[in-house]
Amino acid sequence: MASTVIVGAPVEAQVVADVPPALEDVGVDEHFDAQVPLDLEFKDEQGRTVRLGDYFKPDRPVILTLNYYRCPMLCGLQLNGFLQGLKELAWMPSDQFEIVTISIDPLETPALAAEKKQNYMAKLGREGAGAGWHFLTGGEPNIRAVADAVGFRYAYDEETAQYAHAAALMVLTPDGRVARYLYGIEYPASKLKFALLEAGQGEIGSPLDQLLLYCFHYDSTDRQYTPVAMNIMRLGGGLTVSILALAIGLMWSRDARLKKKFMKRMSDT
Repeated sequence: MASTVIVGAPVEAQVVADVPPALEDVGVDEHFDAQVPLDLEFKDEQGRTVRLGDYFKPDRPVILTLNYYRCPMLCGLQLNGFLQGLKELAWMPSDQFEIVTISIDPLETPALAAEKKQNYMAKLGREGAGAGWHFLTGGEPNIRAVADAVGFRYAYDEETAQYAHAAALMVLTPDGRVARYLYGIEYPASKLKFALLEAGQGEIGSPLDQLLLYCFHYDSTDRQYTPVAMNIMRLGGGLTVSILALAIGLMWSRDARLKKKFMKRMSDT
């Protein structure tokens, strides 16, 4: 199940207060400029032990995604949206940037990660991109350490054997600091490029109103939202519309600034 929660600084308490108890510990706390622990070990899709820092190189930013490979809905929607943005992006993983996807489920295996990677590399259709998109698995302590560093809060629901989590990408600087957060299930190439440009130069972003999509209790039989999710999406009425309009305005303003900055850099080179 997926449900949408709008979180704006002035009304955060109002929205969070109406969230079901199972979702109270789920969300994203923006930790701009926080250092990701690069010495932590994981298993790559080949079953080899790797350090997170192995994927950080000078002048090459990293996009971090926290998902799990057996997620029944949101992870697929998010990664498919991300994949579409990558297809439209002239840059390619392994050339201008790296992508690291870490499973938040410690029970998932390198074999499952390899299957997921093969699927996405086939869809992306770019020779050599696999060298720059890494699908990792690991133990609970190391997964939590990375998630805590970037402020990604998720929770396991024993009743459904699913994880509740937000849809977010974290863009990191070449030395592993959090530069920007991108939310939702659509990631246009222009947003990806501007975020990578800034992160690649070590520039750190600033908080924006968040549009978060949560994965929880998806009814695979009916293929629809449960009543709990629908109640969350109905929260606020006009208040929700106002928050969304504000968030869109902020994003448009930021994009305009980024475009101006990008054009200036291009003219200076």
